[in-house]
Amino acid sequence: MRESTEMEIDPLSDVLRLVKAEPTVTGGFTAGGPWAIRFPARDKVKFFGVVRGECWARFDDGGEAVKFETGDVGLLSEQRPFVLSSAPSVTPVDAVTLFSGAGRTTAVIGDGSAFEHFGGHVLFDPAQASVVRSVLPAWIHIRAASPEAVAFRALFSQLVIERADARPGGQLASTQLTQLLFIHILRAHLKSGSPMAAGWLRALADARIAPALRLMHGSPDRSLGLEELARACGMSRTTFASHFRESAGVPPLAYLTDWRMRLAEQALRETATPMASIAQRLGYASESAFSNAFKRVTGRSPKTCRRSDQPAPSSPLDHSAAEAGLGWT
Repeated sequence: MRESTEMEIDPLSDVLRLVKAEPTVTGGFTAGGPWAIRFPARDKVKFFGVVRGECWARFDDGGEAVKFETGDVGLLSEQRPFVLSSAPSVTPVDAVTLFSGAGRTTAVIGDGSAFEHFGGHVLFDPAQASVVRSVLPAWIHIRAASPEAVAFRALFSQLVIERADARPGGQLASTQLTQLLFIHILRAHLKSGSPMAAGWLRALADARIAPALRLMHGSPDRSLGLEELARACGMSRTTFASHFRESAGVPPLAYLTDWRMRLAEQALRETATPMASIAQRLGYASESAFSNAFKRVTGRSPKTCRRSDQPAPSSPLDHSAAEAGLGWT
């Protein structure tokens, strides 16, 4: 719902602004000797970085352990307890007990000489969180040896300095560095070639449909048709429609409608903008046409959304294409 030049259009930034992604470093620990920590399941996306040494990570309810080395970054999106350890065989202690104490965010296990870790979480607008959480894999593991991980080393070093030295402005600096870290994690995942479920995140990694995504995000008010979107990508209508659905999990025009409705939900909940103005800014000729589209996609009327300050009920935007035939996956 803004005017943009093509160079300014950035669908990933659009989505992260929509969901109000707020990454925060919450603490860390150093360790030496045998050690293991069980972290409880939380309704948050968790991330951590290995500053020094190595560790093993696994879900506490089963699964193979994965080795993380110096400079590696992990991101966990599933709400499951997990264990970090010096070896998979070590019996873990509970993280809540280890970090108990008012304001305590760091801990030392053993002599702290072999391993250093920092961790944090990402908060999202509860009403929009599923847009991101539904497309993330259970684990993202970015290895320090990967080309995309070069940026992590500088961010790690500066984060450690800001948190250790209590410099003026350190809190804000840490926040901004952590935001950069989260974006670099997503970028590295997009470039990694790792298998991704169909959805908007996989679509962002597909350069062949990038022009269509930029058109839809940059001009949600335009009456974009399949012909124009396909032409922007240098494809026939049939090839474009098939390829877009394979990557995004939904047909192109369904994606556009879903994106418009997400913008509409945000405007209805957070502003007093008249419904007629929202409809116009999103390309609808009348308030009634907008209202019908909104109810069809979200399952409730714009007036109900505006009155409610609760998260929206599950909608096709959050279902897989196989389940709903329409929406983000």
